Amino acid sequence: MKLRQNVTHFAAQKALEMPGVGDVVHEKLVDIHVSVFGGWADPEYREERIPHLEAFFDASTEMYLTALQDGFDEATAREMTHVVATFDFYNHGWAEMMEYPPEEIDAHYERHRDFFEAHGITVEDPLGEFAPEGGLPEATATPDRLEEGEFPHAEAGFADDVYVEDGDGETKRGSQAVPEGVDVDDAPGAGER
Repeated sequence: MKLRQNVTHFAAQKALEMPGVGDVVHEKLVDIHVSVFGGWADPEYREERIPHLEAFFDASTEMYLTALQDGFDEATAREMTHVVATFDFYNHGWAEMMEYPPEEIDAHYERHRDFFEAHGITVEDPLGEFAPEGGLPEATATPDRLEEGEFPHAEAGFADDVYVEDGDGETKRGSQAVPEGVDVDDAPGAGER
């Protein structure tokens, strides 16, 4: 999968592991993801999907933190959260929100199989042990959208590894090195604490 990566991502990584500020940054990351993916949702269903997306991204931010603590680099840990989000969107037929096409689902799962299996994650159960107690809020599925084959945000061809687009617009394979002097205040929401 192709991701963007800049100092904000490294600041968020650092901040999430800090007492106090970690909760604020976690909340802000959920808000950002709900805003982006909610913005991609079909306007007819957007509002009803918001509670589902909030709960999903709250759980996947915990997944991201666990992956970091398990030793994964920033881009790989973050990619895993985007991979499972597309599993969820695929399961619901939310084609307009998928970040890679359906034919690449198995390839993305296989690359992260060890982590996913260790945490009970499958395509059908994209959050595994990270799922909220009681499950996610329901939202209308639109399976016919998968058959229509329109995936406006899906980028094909990046299923073999994590690819990172840096601040200069260059795409390279693998995570960038952590820059020196990362300031936690550069993390989303950190300045609001």
